[in-house]
Amino acid sequence: MRDAVIVDAVRTPIGRRGGSLSGIHPANLSAHVLEALMARTNLSPEEIGDVVWGCVSQVGEQAGNVARTAVLAAGWPETVPGTTLTRACGSSQQAVSFAAAAVIAGHEDVVVAGGVESMSRVPMGSASKNGEHFPAAVLDRYGVDGFSQGTGAEMMAAKWGLSRQVLDEYALRSHELAAHAADRGSFDGQLAPLSDVLAGDEGIRRGGTLESLGKLKTVFKEDGVIHAGNSSQISDGAGALLVTTSEKAAQLGLTPMARIHTCAVAGDDPVIMLTGPIAATEKALTRSGLKIDDIGAFEVNEAFAPVPLAWQAETGAATDRLNPLGGAIAVGHPLGGSGAILMTRLVHHMRDNGIRYGLQTMCEAGGLANATILELL
Repeated sequence: MRDAVIVDAVRTPIGRRGGSLSGIHPANLSAHVLEALMARTNLSPEEIGDVVWGCVSQVGEQAGNVARTAVLAAGWPETVPGTTLTRACGSSQQAVSFAAAAVIAGHEDVVVAGGVESMSRVPMGSASKNGEHFPAAVLDRYGVDGFSQGTGAEMMAAKWGLSRQVLDEYALRSHELAAHAADRGSFDGQLAPLSDVLAGDEGIRRGGTLESLGKLKTVFKEDGVIHAGNSSQISDGAGALLVTTSEKAAQLGLTPMARIHTCAVAGDDPVIMLTGPIAATEKALTRSGLKIDDIGAFEVNEAFAPVPLAWQAETGAATDRLNPLGGAIAVGHPLGGSGAILMTRLVHHMRDNGIRYGLQTMCEAGGLANATILELL
């Protein structure tokens, strides 16, 4: 029976909006991790059956199938195809799921999955204004003029009784854990630095306090709790994973890092929007036959602080296993690249610490979420 394994995973450092990576075309950011993946595995690009790439804002420099553009920018043979997809913030996590399905089905033997977003060069919302791509029937169904993740985050905080102090404490934890991880070299084995441009994640802030966060103005509600300091940073970055079967890996002389154990996707209320990871996690655990305590590490994307905290309240996951390297509040959330970046972080963390099972989940616009369980090999 065919399986799907991750042979290697690599990512760029994450750059701040307008920061060190803002001068780089998103196709070139993508090409950088494609080239790095081949160098790390000593594999020839001719072996790649397809490149499946996530990208959210597919306009401007990210239009026209950025996966194919990246393949050509990397200097790979013209015979290597590529396709670009979107499932909002989970786009490149979905790319990994599609890659796994392709190799398990026998449609391909080796697939590169990943994604990119240059939010500096293609600003969030470039594709459309809020609400204009929804027909009146959808807006009327929910009694809204549009859908807002920020409003959803405020709704989550209220529903789960999460105060501003609790959210800000979580945000400080994210920066502290990310700083500690960077200082002890936890990211070194997964990064493809850009020479003379950026060697490490640019968004980490040290020495923050509740007092400093308390001075930030809330964004989505005047008397609310969500502000820039407890939300994900707008960022630039890319990540890539090499997916194949155990049999093909052996033929190529490659040693897999992890097996893609279970993939799940779920839909939930599009107004509160950010609760999907709870349903997706339950679906993945049920499908896998595992329990929450069987999972040794969780990557729950920190789009806003209420997302991982509400998820934890519902799942009962151990605090020390939740985002142990910090998250998007500290390092940033380059939309279409985040799924691949998180999975790269997760699989390396699992290998470095001998963790058998890891689970990744992300909230996505429209009330969607992906959940993926990895098993260390």
